[in-house]
Amino acid sequence: MPKLRTPYYLIDEAGLRKNLEIIRFIREESGAKSVLALKCFSTWCVFDLMRQYMDGTTSSSLFEARLGHEKFGKEVHAYSVAYSAEEIEAVSEFADKVIFNSVSQLKMFYNRVSGLKVGLRVNPGISYSHFDLADPARKYSRLGVCSEHELHAAANLISGMMFHFNCENDDVENISAAIDQIGIKYASLLEKMEWVSLGGGIYFTKDGYPLERFCRILKDFAERYGVQVYLEPGEAAVTCSAELVTTVLDVVHNEVDIAIVDASVEGHLLDHLIYRTNPRISSPGSGTHRVMIAGRTCLAGDLFGSYELDAPLKIGDEVRIADAAGYTMVKKNWFNGIAMPSIVVRRLNGTVELIRSFEYKDYISNLS
Repeated sequence: MPKLRTPYYLIDEAGLRKNLEIIRFIREESGAKSVLALKCFSTWCVFDLMRQYMDGTTSSSLFEARLGHEKFGKEVHAYSVAYSAEEIEAVSEFADKVIFNSVSQLKMFYNRVSGLKVGLRVNPGISYSHFDLADPARKYSRLGVCSEHELHAAANLISGMMFHFNCENDDVENISAAIDQIGIKYASLLEKMEWVSLGGGIYFTKDGYPLERFCRILKDFAERYGVQVYLEPGEAAVTCSAELVTTVLDVVHNEVDIAIVDASVEGHLLDHLIYRTNPRISSPGSGTHRVMIAGRTCLAGDLFGSYELDAPLKIGDEVRIADAAGYTMVKKNWFNGIAMPSIVVRRLNGTVELIRSFEYKDYISNLS
C-alpha cells in the first residue's frame, strides 16, 4: 500500500462486496429490489461495483437524484420532503419514480409528472429507532401522509407507496410484525398499487441476521398484494466497508491521556456527535491502556471517545476509526478550516487508489 497522507477515508471493496452479495441473495430469494439510499452514501467512485448488485438509487433531493442518474444509472427514485416547482421540472427529466411526501404536493405537481411512476410516502404510525431525532413516526412528524382518508382519495393518482419507518432495525420479529400491521391497515390500498417500498433502516447485513426468514416475509407480502417490493438500504449496503485513517498529532494529559488526531468528529464523523455515540477503533487493538481520542477542532466536545488500547498512543501513531462509510462523506464539512480527509479505495484486486484529496482551493471555493 502506498504511503498516504492522513486523514483519509479508506473504502474496502471486498468489505463492500460482502454486503452486496447479501443484497443479491435477497433479490434472488424474495424478488425484492434494492435501491441505494444516497443520503447515507454517495461516493460514486465505487458505483461500478455497486450497480452490479443493486437496482438503482433513491434520493432525498434534486442533486442526489441527478447524481444517481448520472453516476449510478438504472432506476432513479426521486423523493423529497418538499419540492419546488423548478426542482420538479428538473427531476422529471430523468427520474423513473417520483415520490411525494404529501397529498398537497402530489396534487400541485401531478400534471408535471403524470407520465412517470408516481408514489406517496406514508407514515404508518409505527417505527423502530433508538433515537427520537431519527424516528420517522415521532410526534408531529412531517414525514409522510398520516390520513387514510387522504390516501384513499389520492389512490387513483399513484402507482406506489413508500413506507420508511426504520432506523438500524436488526430485529426480524419487529420488522415481521410491522409489515403485517402495514398489510392489515392498508390492504385495500396496497391491492391497487404496482410497487411498494419498505424503505431503509433495516439492518439485514448484520452478522447472524435470519436472511431466509426475512426473504419469506418480503416474498409473502409481495405475493399477497401483487406488488413489486423495494428496499432502500443505505447503512446496510456499506456497513463495515470503510475506515477513517488518522495520525496522532499530540498527546496531552488532564486526569487521563488524550490523544489528538488529525481528523475531527465534528467535521468527519458528524453523526456520532449528533447522536452522542462513539465509533469503534479498528486499530490499534484493545488492551488495558486507557486513552481518550479527540479531534483537532476547537469544539470542546470533539471527542471520538475513551478506549482501552493495547499500548499507550504516542505522536505519529496511526489510529483507524471503524465503520466510516455511512453518513460520513455525505456530511463532511469545513468547520475550523480543517482539511477534509482524502477518499481512498482498496479495489477488489488489492490495488489502493487515491481518488480525491482536498486542498485550500476546495475550502475557499466552498465559501464566497
